[in-house]
Amino acid sequence: MAVEVTAAAAGALSPTEIRAERREHNRRRRVALALVLPLLVFVFFAFVAPIATMLYRSVYNPSVAELIPDTVHELKRWKGEGVPDDVTYKAMAGELRSLARERKAGILAAAVNRIQPGSSSLINSSARKMRRLDDTQIAEQGAATLHGADPRWEQTGMWLAIKQVGQPFTDTNYLTALDLDRDRDRNIHWRKSARIYLQLYGRTLGIALTITVLCILLGYPLAYYLAHAPRRVAGALMVLVLLPFWTSLLVRTTAWIALLQTHGVLNSFFEAIGLIDAPLEMLYTRMATIIAMTHILLPFMILPLYSVMKSMDESYVRAALSLGSRPWSAFMRVYLPLTLPGLSAGSLLVFIISVGYYITPALVGGTDGQMISNIIAFHMQRSNNWGLAAALGTLLLVLILTLYWVYDRLVGARNIKLG
Repeated sequence: MAVEVTAAAAGALSPTEIRAERREHNRRRRVALALVLPLLVFVFFAFVAPIATMLYRSVYNPSVAELIPDTVHELKRWKGEGVPDDVTYKAMAGELRSLARERKAGILAAAVNRIQPGSSSLINSSARKMRRLDDTQIAEQGAATLHGADPRWEQTGMWLAIKQVGQPFTDTNYLTALDLDRDRDRNIHWRKSARIYLQLYGRTLGIALTITVLCILLGYPLAYYLAHAPRRVAGALMVLVLLPFWTSLLVRTTAWIALLQTHGVLNSFFEAIGLIDAPLEMLYTRMATIIAMTHILLPFMILPLYSVMKSMDESYVRAALSLGSRPWSAFMRVYLPLTLPGLSAGSLLVFIISVGYYITPALVGGTDGQMISNIIAFHMQRSNNWGLAAALGTLLLVLILTLYWVYDRLVGARNIKLG
C-alpha cells in the first residue's frame, strides 16, 4: 500500500520537482555525513589505526633483515643442517664490522639473544674483532676470522636463530606469547624453559574475575539502597560514590600503599587492638591488587545497577507478593531478573577494565600481583621487544572478545527471561 502511495505521489510531480526532491535528499545525506565524519575520524585514529598497527607489528619485524641483509639473503640457501658455507660467513663478518662501526651491533645481539640465550656476548665480541679488519682483509680472511672468533659460530643453533630473526614476517612472537617453540624440523612444541605468559594470562583472568565478583557483592546492595533511599540521603551517598572520579587514580593508589604497608594504618590498628602480634605482609601481593582495584572500579558497577533499579517498575514485585510469593522468592524470580541488564553492563565494564589495568598492579601488586598489562609495558619500555608486546596485546584482545561473545550467548541481556 505504501509503495502504491509513493508511486502515485511521484507520478503527480513534474520532472523538475523530482530532481529538486532528489537534490534535497542528497543534501541531507551530505549534511548527515558531515556531522558524523568527525566521529568516524576519531574512531579510526583512536581505535582502528592503533589496533591495526598492533596486529601488523606482531607479525612484521624487519629490523634484523635491515641490519644484515646480505647474511639473511645467503641464509635463504642454507637448509639448516650443519653450518652455512664460507660465503655466508664472509657476509656476516663484513656486516658485523659495519654494525660495530655504526654502534648497532647491540641491536642485532639483543634480537638474536631472545631466540638463542647467550648469543649477545658472542655477537658483540665478534663485532669488535671484525671492526679491526679493512675491506681487503674482510674479502680474503673474513670467513676464516669469524670461524676462529668463537667456537659458538660453529654451532647450528646459532645460525638457525639468526635465520629465524632475519625473517621480516614471522609467527615467533605469537609462539613466544603462548609459551610455544619450534624445533629444527619446524614442529611446534611447548617451551622447555619456564612458561610464564600462560600463567600470566591465567592470573590476569583470575584477578579480573575476583574483582568483578567482589564489585557485585559490594555494589548490588549499595545500588539497591540508593535506589530506594529518600532523595536527600540518596543524593549524599551518590556524591560519595562519584567522589573517586574527582580524585586522581595515582592519589587513590598511593592512599592504599599508605594503608597496606608494613607499618601502615591497617597494621598499626590491628596491632593496637591486639589482633596481630607482627605486621602482616599485605602490600606488594595479589591481595593488595585485588583490594585496590575493587575500590577503584566499584563505581563502574554501582552506576549501571542504580540506573536500572531507579527506573524499574516496582509493581511487579508488589504483584508477586500479593499473589503469595515470599520476599526472597519475589526478589530472586522477579527483581533480580529485571536488574540483570544493569548487572551485565556493570560486570562487563569492571571485568574488561580490570583485565587491562596497569598503574595499580604496578604500584601495589609486586611480583605476585602483576598482570599481563605490566609485562606488555615491560617489553615496550625496557626490553624494546615491540613485536612480542604487540602479540601479547593481540592475544589479550582476542581473549576479551571471545569471553564477551561467550558471555553474550549464555547470559547476555537478550537471553534474559523472567522465571
